Amino acid sequence: MSWQAYVDDHLLCDIEGQHLTSAAIVGHDGSVWAQSEGFPAFKPEEITAIMKDFDEPGTLAPTGLFLGGTKYMVIQGEPGVVIRGKKGTGGVTVKKTGMCLIIGIYDEPMTPGQCNMVVERLGDYLIEQGF
Repeated sequence: MSWQAYVDDHLLCDIEGQHLTSAAIVGHDGSVWAQSEGFPAFKPEEITAIMKDFDEPGTLAPTGLFLGGTKYMVIQGEPGVVIRGKKGTGGVTVKKTGMCLIIGIYDEPMTPGQCNMVVERLGDYLIEQGF
């Protein structure tokens, strides 16, 4: 299966009639493996900051998580595993695997829990597959 198929078929799937606004699979080095149409063009330093927070949980909390210039307030996650952010009626979930980051962005009416489930389920599967 291609990386783009993971984005199109798994991250952008319908969950109770809702789906992510955009999604991507990005290497730890910031290289884009696959992304949906409309995924924000991010800066390398934004991915570097996310990676640093996985290594040193809590580093993003004071400044927020930036993705494509959009600032998300960091909310509860799992240190070293998942970072969750909120902005207005939407937010972002970032799951780290051994080789990549699974990033999902949502807006209402999708709920944070639905976004978390979609992103983290694919992340867990890729971890099991050695990615």
